[in-house]
Amino acid sequence: MKWKLDRIISLATLVTSLLALFLVLRKPAPVAQPQAPAAAVVNAQSFESKIEQLEKPKEPGQAPAEVHLNADEVSAAINQAVGTIPVSAVHSSPGIASGATSSPNPVLAPGDPEIKDYQVNFDGDLARGQFLTQIAGKDVWVTLAGHLGSKDGYATFDPTEFKVGDLNVPVSLVNDSLQKKLAEQRDRMKLPDNVGGMKVENGELVMTQK
Repeated sequence: MKWKLDRIISLATLVTSLLALFLVLRKPAPVAQPQAPAAAVVNAQSFESKIEQLEKPKEPGQAPAEVHLNADEVSAAINQAVGTIPVSAVHSSPGIASGATSSPNPVLAPGDPEIKDYQVNFDGDLARGQFLTQIAGKDVWVTLAGHLGSKDGYATFDPTEFKVGDLNVPVSLVNDSLQKKLAEQRDRMKLPDNVGGMKVENGELVMTQK
């Protein structure tokens, strides 16, 4: 009887492991629809135009400027930064920052995993992002959601959801490692000098002038 019970437990463990592997390698539902190259260029330009508003000096007694960015604009800006907007589209639009295609991942430090196909969505006060990376030589989708904010001139992120492939991972298991990684990359989390704060509100990223 004990042998049969051990055998059943072993089989159940094997099935669970295979199911977990299948879910990890399975592509999850996208958090946002991919943008056409032309639309991505327009949205990246819109992002830059709005950010430039924060660089204009305030008049005496004037309230700090505030810009509202939608998910398409943020996604396009991120993909521009990592060079995933097509070269032809970038070259045909001088307003797009030059050098965006000079490196596949210019925002990554040496030794960081290559990540691509960024998609961003905002839902209420939640930011949800999704990207493709490689784990053990396999393409794997990672989905992360949480509250984006700022403190003492640095961006903050408090996760509420974490998925690898189509497998939900308890946030409690990854939050400590995530916060440690963010602390190690603190320089990258610093807000621009002209930005006083940011948050996600009503499905938009709101940035306020310092």
